[in-house]
Amino acid sequence: MSKITIPLGPQHPALKEPENFMLVLEGEQISGATVNLGYNHRGMEKAAEERTYIQDLYLLERVCGICSHSHTTCYITNVEELAKCETPKRALAIRTLVAELERVHSHLLWLGVAGYEMGFETLFMYTWRDREQVLDCLELISGNRVHYSINTIGGVRRDITAEQKAEVLKRIDYLAERTSYYIKLATEEATVLARTQNVGKLPYDVAIERGAIGPTARASGVARDVRKDEPYLLYSELDFKLITADSCDVFGRLVVRALELVESYKMIRQVLNNLPEGPIAVKVPMRIPAGEAVNRYEAPRGEDIHYLKSNGTDKPERVKVRAPTLANLQSVAYMLEGGWLADVPLVIAAIDPCMSCTDRAVVWDPKKGRKQTYGWEDLRKLAIEQYRRRGVDFTRL
Repeated sequence: MSKITIPLGPQHPALKEPENFMLVLEGEQISGATVNLGYNHRGMEKAAEERTYIQDLYLLERVCGICSHSHTTCYITNVEELAKCETPKRALAIRTLVAELERVHSHLLWLGVAGYEMGFETLFMYTWRDREQVLDCLELISGNRVHYSINTIGGVRRDITAEQKAEVLKRIDYLAERTSYYIKLATEEATVLARTQNVGKLPYDVAIERGAIGPTARASGVARDVRKDEPYLLYSELDFKLITADSCDVFGRLVVRALELVESYKMIRQVLNNLPEGPIAVKVPMRIPAGEAVNRYEAPRGEDIHYLKSNGTDKPERVKVRAPTLANLQSVAYMLEGGWLADVPLVIAAIDPCMSCTDRAVVWDPKKGRKQTYGWEDLRKLAIEQYRRRGVDFTRL
């Protein structure tokens, strides 16, 4: 049978963001796949170096719309470490609470997307309806539904009242009941089983070799979770299970996320019922002493890593973000090979990709043997020249 190569993306109905997957097909079966990045670079790291530490909080929150709290917490931990700031325990508790509410939000969103990709649109509508409950909780606590902006250097912006606590617990009880239904659905419904079992296989040894993280790795039996391996915030004081599965397929990734919802509900209750007394923030100088810091954070998609270098000013010298999707994309090519074309959207969606978080761009000058740096005006001139070669002259507009 002859082989043909087809592109999936960067524009495709199954992809919510631009990225390119080149698939080699023998009939309907995939015999080879490559992942091509770089269609969604936004210059976030460079932009962070031109802003103050407090301004960067609001910029880095927009690295990802789903994991906004993950990125700001990982970043701010670096800032507070370099500032030698002792963050109040009540602030750490509130950060932990928002972190787990965000995980619930992300996993419910993913369950809906998975249902949509497998043609089970009722599941999509149910989970996204219930997701409104956790978004309401986040809005109640922070004032915002997507970018919560709860963090500030030295603590958090808002405290939790007794009324807010009662309302969140009520909604969590509702979500826990609904999640038990989703777990039953995920493990027994014939459509779900047919579309997810033995699809997108990623054996344990390959997951280790390719550096898979988060639910993608845990669904292949890799017991890896930063909350357990290197506890931060209040995770060392919380009672929760590290969820794994051994099916090594999309079904396992679905089960891991569904069961992690149950653990998140447990942690949310523990935090709310044992909120430490005390202040929610301390003052931190605007200028951060020179130094370097690296911290890890278990985002809903997996391990998030932030590096920060300070130089004694009110602006960082270097900010580096390694988002979870970059680590998991290394496994996607393997998961696609040997599978069927119809399963490609679901296999890609199963790692819960965020291309905006992932994409970076570096221009290397081979003549000078170093990186080439461009300012905004340089990029503008390059863009005008690129379009002129295509026959469009913007200088006349």
